[in-house]
Amino acid sequence: MRKLKKMGKVVKDLRYTVYSPLDGQPCADHDRATGENAQPQEYVLIKMEVIPPFPPKLKVLEGKNVYLAAATLRPETMYGQTNCWVLPNGNYGAFEVNDADVFILTARSALNLAYQNLSRVPEKPTCLAELSGNDLIGLPLKSPLSFNEIIYALPMLTILTDKGTGIVTSVPSDSPDDFMALQALVTKPALRAKFGVKDEWVLPFDIIPIIDIPGFGDKSAEKVCVDLKITSQYDKEKLAEAKRMTYLKGFTEGVMVVGEYNGRKVEEAKPLIKNKLLEEGLAVLYSEPEKKVMSRSGDECVVALTDQWYITYGEVEWKQKAVKCLKNMNTFSAETRNGFEHTLGWLNKWACSRSFGLGTRIPFDEQFLVESLSDSTLYMAYYTIAHLLQNGDMYGKERSSIRPEQMTDEVWDYVFCDGLAPKSDIPPALLSKMKQEYEYWYPLDIRVSGKELIQNHLTFSIYTHTALLPEHHWPRGFRCNGHLMLNSEKMSKSTGNFQTLGQAIKEYSSDATRFALADAGDGMDDANFVTETAKSAIMRLTKEIAWMEEVIASQSSLRSGPPSTYADHVFANEINIAVNETEKSYNSFMFRDALKSGFYDLQLARDEYRLSCGAAGMNRDLLVRFMEVQTRLITPICPHYAEHVWQNILRKEGFAVKAGWPIADTPDPTLRIANKYLQDSIVLMRKLHQKQGSGSKKPKKGAAPPRAAENKLTVGLIYVNEHYDGWKEQCLRVLQPNYDSQTRLFAPDEDISEALKNCFVEHEASFTQVQKLCMPFIRFKKDEARTIGPRALNLKLPFGEMNVLEENLELIRRQLGLEHAEVLSASDGAARARAGRHVSVLNNNPPSPGEPVAIFMSKQEFEAQN
Repeated sequence: MRKLKKMGKVVKDLRYTVYSPLDGQPCADHDRATGENAQPQEYVLIKMEVIPPFPPKLKVLEGKNVYLAAATLRPETMYGQTNCWVLPNGNYGAFEVNDADVFILTARSALNLAYQNLSRVPEKPTCLAELSGNDLIGLPLKSPLSFNEIIYALPMLTILTDKGTGIVTSVPSDSPDDFMALQALVTKPALRAKFGVKDEWVLPFDIIPIIDIPGFGDKSAEKVCVDLKITSQYDKEKLAEAKRMTYLKGFTEGVMVVGEYNGRKVEEAKPLIKNKLLEEGLAVLYSEPEKKVMSRSGDECVVALTDQWYITYGEVEWKQKAVKCLKNMNTFSAETRNGFEHTLGWLNKWACSRSFGLGTRIPFDEQFLVESLSDSTLYMAYYTIAHLLQNGDMYGKERSSIRPEQMTDEVWDYVFCDGLAPKSDIPPALLSKMKQEYEYWYPLDIRVSGKELIQNHLTFSIYTHTALLPEHHWPRGFRCNGHLMLNSEKMSKSTGNFQTLGQAIKEYSSDATRFALADAGDGMDDANFVTETAKSAIMRLTKEIAWMEEVIASQSSLRSGPPSTYADHVFANEINIAVNETEKSYNSFMFRDALKSGFYDLQLARDEYRLSCGAAGMNRDLLVRFMEVQTRLITPICPHYAEHVWQNILRKEGFAVKAGWPIADTPDPTLRIANKYLQDSIVLMRKLHQKQGSGSKKPKKGAAPPRAAENKLTVGLIYVNEHYDGWKEQCLRVLQPNYDSQTRLFAPDEDISEALKNCFVEHEASFTQVQKLCMPFIRFKKDEARTIGPRALNLKLPFGEMNVLEENLELIRRQLGLEHAEVLSASDGAARARAGRHVSVLNNNPPSPGEPVAIFMSKQEFEAQN
């Protein structure tokens, strides 16, 4: 704090801040029960003077200047006022602002004003009369800038009294809400009669053009309401859309057509008109929280004008440093980076002092403490030397040879900021040791924290590092996470959906708890601890131990040696992929992904391997490698389980946690694609075989009985076309020149779509027919090319389909229950002839790369035609 103050980055100033009247101090985010991140919202409070004589309800105010106080965000529109709005059944009060002036508004807004030096008694609103909205209807008013000398207070039923003052200016030329509400009173005599509204308060007032907006003219509200066919002031969705269409455009492109700033753009005129109103005493500034804020003391907060210490976040040069720091940081997710960028965009002066609570005294003004979010933004640097200052005790219970008063600013500068050697009675060797420890560990590579701190504490930390430390010591990474849910619901003691870490460990064991926590999810989304996952983890890990014990006991019956079969190579490749993918996930702190690739996917690969091996049996050396690798990969998540397997089952020396990361060969993505092709093809062929073998429907009563044993479909002919043709070939020829093999990126979709259309320009009808097929195929091929490179765009698959199927014919026969199977080329006329009467299947559904076609027949039929 001292150093930041010397640099001019901590200043004392009178500013608006969210404030708790009960606590008597600013209410920062950590002090709030609700409304975190809400900032003061500034309004211009228009003083609409009530013209005497006053009605009976206001007689008590005679002799004072009485104003309806309307809060607006658009002071430039005040030229177009035709009336003002009040809520008929709303509760209002007449509050003293000073000895002469009285504002009529809601009690909530009066309380905010009282903390902004706009109350006769500071911090205590004085109400001279309690009023309802009905008491205010018909009051004649003289309103600043209005071209109408007198306007009247009229009823509006959609006013919200929890925002603004409950008094609303009416500018029907530019406000869709005002236009519809005024039209209702103009066109509905019964509505006027219901609220006692006289015709002369409404009918003489025409809409006054004040701003010309391109596309909407100088009566934008009327045009947009007509265009959107809005018929009622209660059509909230359409009115919101109308405002969305006109308000921003009116500010950025609108031009004033009235007043002394006629001809100037609204964004230029707005601040000038605002200053004019304030300087001439026709308005005052008013602020309130942009949404409801409740302090942890149970107090609804206001906005107060307070004289306190601020840190000057947002200062141009300092902000540039913070932006540069963030640019070079690893945020581990785009959402986190977007959060920091957004916060750096809006963050400005931040109140950093509070009157009481836990925290550090501000060294140059000890009546205040540093508020919690502004405090400890550099404590990660302290960690690097804490063991030297605390005599090795992490809790600071032990006394060090270094006294607190010896740690002067010069000492801190020397240790942290590349400062000169200080004059100090701390031994030089110890000073050197502190500097050495700090420089070994800094800059920090990662800091893990909650996502809710991005908008304050973590961004403050970036600012503080860039202000106090040289660039080579700026942080390198922040990893932010969400909150933790329990069984898809927010944890809450009141609902009973609550569990402590100790309870979870006692019920499920520490490893099963860690397993479920890893599976709960990562990133900015809230993680979800599912108790069933923890329970199933116990069964999974127990079952895995039993399987490994069986393998170890029976390994003498397994074949040994390097991988030799197709199934061996696939399994070995899956192990290599798991090692690489899991390492990436751990490095990114994506524990669910690590669990998926390092455990779930490995389990699936092992199970598939068992099914694929058949008569050849499994490879003992490959299974041992699988067990070793899986144990190492899951060690960070389930360390107790891993150590048990490592030492008691695998009989390894030392600890699994110290065994190091497993070494893996470079994965073969093509082999993985080929195996997926094989497995998917088997699934499809099995379904087809079952359908043909049993018939799609059960035989009807009296129908012929099922096939005799000799007519069972025990022969399979698998036809393959290894080359793309037709529209698929055209798609690939379009993708090839639009692909960068170095970056593995494609040209924009629009360019690809146009090139594809040109291929079919002579057959537009054909293009229309195949377009629905083209786009999914193109997406599939683009994804494949990003994974395995340009080979994915070849006119044949990156592997030999016939080779894969032929090498696995024994597996196919076993999986489909066939006696005989062959793989044939669909382009070979002799091979097609062997299909006999089933050749029509090939004609109607021709095979293509990745999509073989199987024909099944009985052994009797096969032998007869071959």
